Formats: sequence, structure tokens, C-alpha cells
Amino acid sequence: MSAPPIRLGVNVDHVATVRNARGGHHPDPVRAAEIAIAAGADGITAHLREDRRHILDGDIVRLSQRIKKPLNLEMAATAEMVGIACKLRPHAACIVPERRAERTTEGGLDAAGQREALARAVAELAAAGIRVSLFIAAEPAQIEAAQAAGAPVIEIHTGAWCDALAAGNGAAAAAEFDRIVRGAAQARNAGLEVHAGHGLDFVTAEKIAELDEIVELNIGHFLIGEAIFAGLPTAVRQMRAAMDRGRSRSRMAS
Repeated sequence: MSAPPIRLGVNVDHVATVRNARGGHHPDPVRAAEIAIAAGADGITAHLREDRRHILDGDIVRLSQRIKKPLNLEMAATAEMVGIACKLRPHAACIVPERRAERTTEGGLDAAGQREALARAVAELAAAGIRVSLFIAAEPAQIEAAQAAGAPVIEIHTGAWCDALAAGNGAAAAAEFDRIVRGAAQARNAGLEVHAGHGLDFVTAEKIAELDEIVELNIGHFLIGEAIFAGLPTAVRQMRAAMDRGRSRSRMAS
């Protein structure tokens, strides 16, 4: 049986980071989203943080109004964010952990420790017609807790694997990748849709696209960084090609 296609979600948070460093309206993350879609992105991801350090409320409103592909709203499981999501009704909401002191999202949710609170948020979002995912490590207990909380989708945190590769720690990278492989299989066998993201570049995205359990990658910081040198359309097309190469190897293997 052939592997399912793999989708690319482009995260535009750090276009807003550059804009906010100077103030004003340029560069516009909504324009970046439209360019990414034209270059082959299957959807757009944006994280509305509680501290509004990059994406702002108005960006989410304009994204929901203007882009022609699914919008995935990354958010903490707070009453404020659930209320915003239920009002705007994006295609999807990915619940992520959030700390004011962190530079970026540092690890997955503790779904096992927050199952009841997450279940309430998942139920409220689902009632508004929003597809909900939980951003978690590929650990059996976290996957089981995500399923128990009622989330139909998980997004596997790939940061530890990418960090180990970048540090040249082959043993740690192999162990982390094995954990991702086993977690993706467990989640799909449990009936969950499996996504992945955090720290991915052309090489790691191509590698993880070989896992046919994973049907979506969400990638932001690397693509926006590459866009400085090559342009956003080129960066998105190169990422799409890398993912397609990985997926084609999965299909040949199956």
C-alpha cells in the first residue's frame, strides 16, 4: 500500500518577529503566507502567543480572511486563546506549551499531567468545528494521554532529534529518531493523525518524510531564515521537493 501524501505547513511567525523589531507593517506575515501558498505550501501555521511577541491578533484575523489554504492556529490551552479560536474558527488549532521566559517552544506538552484541562479545551474547540492537535514528545504515555483527551491529531516534537544531529551526537540522534518512529507508529495504530515539526531543515524534513505515518510537517524558522538568502518562494519549493523525495522513498520501500 502506498504512503499517503505529506503536507507542508509554513509557519510565518518570524516574519512577524522581523516586523515587530522595527514596528510598522513591513514585512507582513499575511503577504508571506500568500507567497508561501503560491510556492506550494499546503497550509499556514501561526502561533498567537500570550505575550504577542510576534504574531498579533490582527494578523490572525487577516490570515483567516485572506489565505486560501487551511490556517493552523498554534496556541496555549488558556481561556483567552480558546475564546479567540472559537470566534475566528481556523481550520485547525495546535495546542502547545508556553512559557514567557522561553526563546521558542521548548519541548512538548505534558498531556499526561494536564489531561483534564486539555480535554476541556479540545472539546470546546471541536464543538466550534476546529480540528485539534496536541504538540507532544513521541512518548507512549503522552500519546495515550492525547488520545484520552479527545485530540484526533498529534504533532510530534522533532526538536531533540534535530538538536542532536546539529551537535554531531550520532548516538543521541539515532535514539531520538527511533523514538519518533515508534511514537508515530503507536499514534497511527491508535487511530490518530500524525504531524511533526520543530527544528526541521531540508535534510531532516526529507528524512522524516520517509515515515508514512506522518502526513504533515510544520516548518517555520528555517524557511524564513533561508528566505533571506534565496527568497521565500525558492525556500518553500526546495522544502516541498525535499519532502517529496523522502516520501517517494517511503513509497518505494512499501
